Amino acid sequence: MIRIVVEDLLLFFAPTLIYLGYMWLTRDRREPEKGLLDDAPFAWLAFGGTALVLATLVLFGHTGGGKPDEGYVPPTVKDGKLIPGHKQ
Repeated sequence: MIRIVVEDLLLFFAPTLIYLGYMWLTRDRREPEKGLLDDAPFAWLAFGGTALVLATLVLFGHTGGGKPDEGYVPPTVKDGKLIPGHKQ
């Protein structure tokens, strides 16, 4: 579960991290007092992160998993051997 939360947070903050990297590479070194986030477009970065997370959730929601009427047999141990899970 924690992996899913971390992945979603990384997707949400990806536009901000890309923006910070771009601003750091292109900043004017003669003005050290100016911060990287002083003029950041926070609304657009939040919108971009939210759109990226939602697009990923929709994509994986439609492409992953089985059909609603398919059954699944979980992994079991039979005669000392592990039988992996499979579809019915």
